[in-house]
Amino acid sequence: MRIIGKSAAVLFISLGFAASSHAQAGELVKARLAQNLSPISGLTIVAKAKGLFEKNGLDISISNFTSGKQCLDTVIGGGADIATTAEAPVTAAAMAQQSIAFVAGMEYSDDKTLTLRSSGIQTVASLKGKIIAYTAGTGSEVYTTELLKKAGLTSKDVTLVNLKPQEMLPALASGSIDAFNSWEPHIANGRRALGDKVVPLDTKGVYAETFNIVVTQDYLTTHPQVVDRFLAALIESETWLKQNPDEAISIIAKAVGMKAEDLTEIWSDYVFHVAIGEKQIDALKTHAQWRLDTKNHPPGVTAVPDFSKFVIPAPLRSLDPSRVTYTGG
Repeated sequence: MRIIGKSAAVLFISLGFAASSHAQAGELVKARLAQNLSPISGLTIVAKAKGLFEKNGLDISISNFTSGKQCLDTVIGGGADIATTAEAPVTAAAMAQQSIAFVAGMEYSDDKTLTLRSSGIQTVASLKGKIIAYTAGTGSEVYTTELLKKAGLTSKDVTLVNLKPQEMLPALASGSIDAFNSWEPHIANGRRALGDKVVPLDTKGVYAETFNIVVTQDYLTTHPQVVDRFLAALIESETWLKQNPDEAISIIAKAVGMKAEDLTEIWSDYVFHVAIGEKQIDALKTHAQWRLDTKNHPPGVTAVPDFSKFVIPAPLRSLDPSRVTYTGG
């Protein structure tokens, strides 16, 4: 791990000049990004749209997916080099001893619940006996467990249905489920589509899902300059996004198939920041503990993983030490 960190640090000394020279000469380094096509991937969407990857010497091809789990599975399977993914797939991979490298967080936001008004769900406790949709293997699943725990309920007190995010709204509209647990913009989409037929449940603070950048450790070892340049582009993207929120909203909304005014309505839900710190590590540990408590882990696993084996802060630290407050690696 330390060798990787030193390599990244040395490479960064000439990163700005090298990236600029490559970009000007047209000698861009190719890399493949598996991206969850959602506002939570706002920084990668903006970086692509504004040419920030090219500015940093990269030619990034993008494959879009509907969940971070699909993205990370694609990277582990060799179909892409870089994944945007939440903490849930990361802890699953860590517990399975897969050789992944968590190199940065880039966003976090609360998961939420949308209920069918006719189901009469007014409080978290009134979820008892209801049919609730969630997305297995994502933060939605952890959020569901934490939500039930807050109400003093367990999975035995409700009927849980595993659905993809895009399947939840039709299921709620048909009345085949009473509520669904997901991330934005799925909640906002449901409210617009169903109007007064649905009611959002007040669950603020129950669980904030992080969104992150993950590669394999082999890729980090063999392509450290790509990871450095990719993170440099994301930092530039963050700065530009915060300075130009209206244009950023327009770019991201167009990319994900939303109306700009609809994204503006929930824009404050998204906290974009390239970092490795307490927010990211706490999310990983909380999710790992959830896997232990629910026995949703590979055989033989008895403890929360040592995340210093999987969280690799050296590349981001070499770019901007202030963005790394994690001391475990």
